[in-house]
Amino acid sequence: MRLTAFADYGLRSLLVLAAGGEANWSSAALAARLDVSREHLVKVLQRLAAGGYVRTSRGPGGGVRLARPAASIRLGEALAWLEQEPALVECFRADGGDCALTEFCGLRPRLDRARRAFYAALDESTLADCTSSGLQRFVRVEPAHSVSRT
Repeated sequence: MRLTAFADYGLRSLLVLAAGGEANWSSAALAARLDVSREHLVKVLQRLAAGGYVRTSRGPGGGVRLARPAASIRLGEALAWLEQEPALVECFRADGGDCALTEFCGLRPRLDRARRAFYAALDESTLADCTSSGLQRFVRVEPAHSVSRT
């Protein structure tokens, strides 16, 4: 299984925000800290905001921050939201896909069980479980090409 860049950026953003405590981050500062495209990151942050994972505000002192405590954000739940449950294989598509084996396939239920187990295993941990002292130090050090976090 491979995560999309979108989901990867989303999880990394959540980690930085969790390790950053109560600080508001501008999208430019967050993109610089993660070394990713600001334009792409803005779309990721919009998705996270729509899911209630982050709160955004404009103007002086604005930016992005976690919308709820890191200890309440389950990793599998957040990843599923970011991935928007992409079709692992053709027959998992919302429209049923176009696979000639669908009627008698024994693979689909096994893949579905594995997919559910993957998210369940991630749901055993929260965002807070992933914030280490090393991550907190990394977040506190401003990147050379960064703008202010607010």
